[in-house]
Amino acid sequence: MAEAKKKGLISHGIAAQNRKARFDYAIKSTVEAGLVLKGPEVKSLRHGRATLTDAWAGEREGEMWLFNAYIPEYQGGVLSRFEPRAPRKLLLKRKEMRQLAGAIARDGISLVPLQIHFNERGRAKVLLGLGEGRKKADKRAAIAARDWQRDKARLLRARG
Repeated sequence: MAEAKKKGLISHGIAAQNRKARFDYAIKSTVEAGLVLKGPEVKSLRHGRATLTDAWAGEREGEMWLFNAYIPEYQGGVLSRFEPRAPRKLLLKRKEMRQLAGAIARDGISLVPLQIHFNERGRAKVLLGLGEGRKKADKRAAIAARDWQRDKARLLRARG
């Protein structure tokens, strides 16, 4: 464990985060799913170099997949090569999978990956959010509310 901290590796905690997703989408609920990865992909994730900005999740052939998530090739040695933006299978229970697929098809809701993290056992997990896209006016309202909260906190802090 001490060696991992010295090298800057992530043993448990957030490996990649999609901050813009919460701004672009109104997240209604979240689901945690397992992620099928190869060895070098896990090592690259532990270095915290993955990107989720353009990633999305969807159904293909009755299974849920994570598309367009960028996990760069591991540079630490000559291991098996992999495609950085390859689709990766998500591990969900059948009931969860049916609910998510129904929500996507029925309501026009998007399944957006919010973060990839490692749980206490060291397994890679993806936090998926069921989100409805925000319009430009909604984004402006979110910015205004965030600015007001920041100003309000400054005022209260200045008063004592």
